[in-house]
Amino acid sequence: MIRVALVDDQHMIRAGIRALLERSDDLVVVGEAEDGAGGVALVEKERPDVVLMDVRMPRMDGLEAIRRILERGDLRETRIVVLTTFDEDDYVFEAIRLGAAGFLLKDSSPDELRNAVRAAADGDAVLSPSVTRRVMRAAAARRPTRHPGVASLTDREREVLVQVASGLSNKEVGEALYISPATARTYVSRLLTKLGSRDRAQLVVLAWESGLMDDRVDLG
Repeated sequence: MIRVALVDDQHMIRAGIRALLERSDDLVVVGEAEDGAGGVALVEKERPDVVLMDVRMPRMDGLEAIRRILERGDLRETRIVVLTTFDEDDYVFEAIRLGAAGFLLKDSSPDELRNAVRAAADGDAVLSPSVTRRVMRAAAARRPTRHPGVASLTDREREVLVQVASGLSNKEVGEALYISPATARTYVSRLLTKLGSRDRAQLVVLAWESGLMDDRVDLG
């Protein structure tokens, strides 16, 4: 059973998400909070597998809540997925830099919602390729700050990183580079170690911040 916490200042949104999640036998909502401070307290108490976190909330916003949760060593296994709308790209980008597992649009379909929670619980990044491109404009528009570990990557590792930063799964990376999904997974694990990243979501941010995606994806 995947245990989920909901943190959003709108009661109707929380009620709707709860109803959609609990239609599945493998998902259960263990608590709700209406602001970041309540979300931190809820996570400390319930230790959920996945948190669905809004970013714009009173008292304490989602960014500060993510920071406080993930700086705690005993809570770092908690997977946080940011709930976002189309006008919150900068917030989402910063949330992923802080360690969020990805993002989910508030108007996602029921199946997308449930599958995103399952993916996060399994340790995967929740990153839609189309939405990733839009969100990462915030990084591409800035002066590139190349991670020092990028220079140590092999050509193949760099190729895998670019594919991951495009939002592809291990299976899709394998298909794009003509390698097996298992080999793609090995490369991703190696990248996480070499670059000191927490998960795939942070690899995406690193690739965009380093300027590796400038010539790869249409940002228009």
